Amino acid sequence: MTFDRIAGHPVVASITIVGEASPRVELSPAASGLLATLWAQHGPLMFHQSGGCCDGSAPMCYPAGEFVTSAADVLLGELDLGPDDSGAPRVAPFWMSTEQFAYWRHTYLTVDVVPGRGSGFSVEAPEGVRFLIRSRLMADEAPA
Repeated sequence: MTFDRIAGHPVVASITIVGEASPRVELSPAASGLLATLWAQHGPLMFHQSGGCCDGSAPMCYPAGEFVTSAADVLLGELDLGPDDSGAPRVAPFWMSTEQFAYWRHTYLTVDVVPGRGSGFSVEAPEGVRFLIRSRLMADEAPA
C-alpha cells in the first residue's frame, strides 16, 4: 500500500476526559486515510495504546469490540472520520491503559503511519504499514 493511496485529512479527537479543555490525540492525514480504508474492509474500528513489551508501545487497531476495555483503561478521545457513503458515522475510540496514561498524561499524541511490519494483532499489519505514535508535550498548543 502506498501513502498516496491512503492520504486523508488530519482528524482531531473529541475531548472525552472530564475537566479537560484540549484534545489529546489526532490522526495524521496518512493515518486517517488508512483508517478509512481499513474501516471499509473491517467495519467499525478502535485503537488501544498499551505499555506492553510485545507491541513496542505501538497503537493497536482492532475491530470494535474485539479488544475489551475496562476500568484499567482511559478513553483519550473519539476520532470522527465523518460518515461513510451510506451516511453511517465512523467514530473510532482511542483508549490507553491507565498505567501508560500515568506516564503520558502530559503529552499530545499524533497517530501516524510508516512503512513496516505492524503487529499481527493490529488490522493494518497485512498492508505493509504500521501505526506509530508521535508525541509532544501538551504545553505545546494542540492543532486547531
